[in-house]
Amino acid sequence: MKKALIVFGGWDGHEPVQVSQLCEAALKRNGFEVEMSDTLDAFLDGEKLKKLDLIVPVWTMGSIKREQLTPVLEAVKSGVGIAGCHGGMCDAFRQETEWQFMTGGQWVAHPLNDGRLYTVNIIDQNPITAGLADFEVRSEKYYMHVDPAIRVMATTAFEDYDGAVMPVTWTKLYGKGRVFYTSLGHHADILAMPQSLQMMERGMLWAAGQWQTEIGLPFAKAYALSLA
Repeated sequence: MKKALIVFGGWDGHEPVQVSQLCEAALKRNGFEVEMSDTLDAFLDGEKLKKLDLIVPVWTMGSIKREQLTPVLEAVKSGVGIAGCHGGMCDAFRQETEWQFMTGGQWVAHPLNDGRLYTVNIIDQNPITAGLADFEVRSEKYYMHVDPAIRVMATTAFEDYDGAVMPVTWTKLYGKGRVFYTSLGHHADILAMPQSLQMMERGMLWAAGQWQTEIGLPFAKAYALSLA
């Protein structure tokens, strides 16, 4: 049986309890044994972390101690998967650049704030996005700094920033570990949308080793396709 650890907390505005419960339910229906924790001290035991298949952080902002952070980085480098959404993974621990390097991105802004209607464009059909078409969401629209090493599955365009194309959902590798992220999920109801939840659920499975292939388009190719 695969094992996952979900660690939730940080800023309450992102509904970390409800989001973590959605992730827990998705993993359990796929046969995972899931441990839930509301403290970053869950990261202290590096040897325990290395025995997991997946880590799911749901922790926006705040700070993390070096003795909590280092075991997570080492576990993922060794081959443990990590998967997350919205600010719960890519707006956590803003001072920790190595965390950002691992996850593949960092939130910068959400122009017009919550309630913005925008389109998520699916640009690659793969086991995570299979059957999905472009869809609309009314939520925060994340403008991010992103690592060009990511592999992109979904994008959105910022018309108010000269049409800049921003990755929404991606994968990458960190050492031997698989990393999955989607910027959707400002509140639990957004993550619970069928399209969002499908990508999150399948992304967690991929990060935990379900499919033995790289998934997503290389960043440069994804960007070129988005302009075609």
